Amino acid sequence: MKKALITGINGQDGSYLAEFLLDKGYEIWGILKRNSVAENQTARIPDNTFKKLNLVYGDITDMASLISVIQKCKPQEIYNLAAQSHVRISFDQPIYTSQVTGIGTLNLLEAIRLTDPKIKMYQASSSEMFGNNIDDDGYQRETTPMNPVSPYGCAKAFSYNICRNYRNAYNMFISNGILFNHESPRRGTNFVTNKVVKEAVKIKLGLSNKLKLGNLEASRDWGHAKDYVKAMWLMLQQDSPDDFVCSTGVSHTVKNLVEYVFNALELNWEDYIGVDKKYYRSEELKFLKGDCSKAKKVLGWNHEYTFETMLDEMIEHWLEYYEKK
Repeated sequence: MKKALITGINGQDGSYLAEFLLDKGYEIWGILKRNSVAENQTARIPDNTFKKLNLVYGDITDMASLISVIQKCKPQEIYNLAAQSHVRISFDQPIYTSQVTGIGTLNLLEAIRLTDPKIKMYQASSSEMFGNNIDDDGYQRETTPMNPVSPYGCAKAFSYNICRNYRNAYNMFISNGILFNHESPRRGTNFVTNKVVKEAVKIKLGLSNKLKLGNLEASRDWGHAKDYVKAMWLMLQQDSPDDFVCSTGVSHTVKNLVEYVFNALELNWEDYIGVDKKYYRSEELKFLKGDCSKAKKVLGWNHEYTFETMLDEMIEHWLEYYEKK
């Protein structure tokens, strides 16, 4: 039985990846960052999945705890999903974001190198690394120059490059997944997709009457987290490590998102949406659209969800949630 260690197992991606790997017959270990409300630590992990996991306390900023966990569980694969992952908040906490999302990756690389450099590692890289750079055909891909425009993007760019450095310097199996935005009902509700869906459902049910957002013209390539965790696994099943863009190849604005969700609930979005400058970034990232042709060709990967079916699932989740209350 293969063993996998997941940092950030209690996040959106970590919880879906744990379920995916359990279905593949893996023994799953996960690192939890302690929270004073213990129930919040595993809120995204379904009960039937939780019972099958080996969860241990640790922190990506504490290399000693990483070494201890690796020595204890002896994994063949490590998926590094831990991060301060909110781009807007990274402007409020730039140093913390850099320590967790940047130096945290280096801590893990050193922990692997010092304990067992044969372990395969997946690094969660991000389309935010590209910033506003776009190739002439309107896409971003593995070869697009990186020019991040947020502390989060800068920290991810450091992690991406230090992983490539360790791969080449120490002959370690480390693959970067350059994932474009990916959502689900498990997405944090301070991320715009789930924020819009949750509040729109509340408005539909008479529980709210207004939603404030930031830049409605920001355009993103949104996919579903379930599709993207499969790509993570596929990267570590290859004969050699590499870097891959995962995306849908379709970009929508925040306004498109709002229109679709409110129309699905038979609401006129213009009656409820307001703009608040506090949700704007200090430097805006205007447009993201990924070319995942390399992942399709080499990994045999493709996404099953569309922008619309992803949002439909999220709408259904929140309708069911509030009907139960």
